Parts: sequence; structure tokens; C-alpha cells
Amino acid sequence: MKDIEILMENKPGQLALMGEILGKNKISLEGGGVFHNGDASIAHFLVEEANRAKAELEKVGIKVTKINDVIIQKLRQDVPGQLGMFCRELANADVNILTQYSDHSNQLVVVVDNYERAKTISDKWMKEWWS
Repeated sequence: MKDIEILMENKPGQLALMGEILGKNKISLEGGGVFHNGDASIAHFLVEEANRAKAELEKVGIKVTKINDVIIQKLRQDVPGQLGMFCRELANADVNILTQYSDHSNQLVVVVDNYERAKTISDKWMKEWWS
């Protein structure tokens, strides 16, 4: 899975167009969101086929500004504070979270500035909390 970062005009129909184009091309969105930022909107979506999604969106004028590796982390919903604990582990390793959202399986999705370091922390977290 990859995160696609999209810059859209902030006007009616843009999210509909994006969803229609991806749907027509059988590209599923597995999580994400859109955020208003003045005259533009910034979107992040989790997809399996990021390069194909980018190509199809750009055909209709929707700009994919970046394709990002992601950390997908399962948090324990029965333990309050898991988000804070996991994010603190990243911060203590000097990993900056650039984008955060959830996928359709209620897993944490993060785009970070140091993927390899974050992946090591995520793998360790999974062993400690889920084994």
C-alpha cells in the first residue's frame, strides 16, 4: 500500500470526480481524507496501485503531488493512549509524522520523514503489543 498526496481545486465536484475516475478504473481507496487549505484542498489516500492511480487522476487534471511509503500500524483499541504511546516512540526516535489517518480496518496510517526508522519502531511495537 502507498499513500497518494493530491492537490485539488477547492470547488464542488472535485472529490466526486476523483472517486469516479478511480472507481471506473477499479482502483480502491483503502483509507484517507481531504483537508481544506484556502483555494486548494490537500488529500491523502491509501491505495494499492499508486502509480496507476496517479496516471488516471492526472488525465483529468487532478494533480498527484507525491507517492509516499506508509507505516500501517494496528493499535490496541482496548488500551487507552495507544496513539500517544506509538507516536511518542516515533518522536523519541526523531521521526516526524507528516500525515496521519486511519484505513478501513481501523488501523493507523502514517507518512513519516524517515520510513526505515519508523518501520523498525513499528515492527518492534507489533511484537511487544500483539505477540
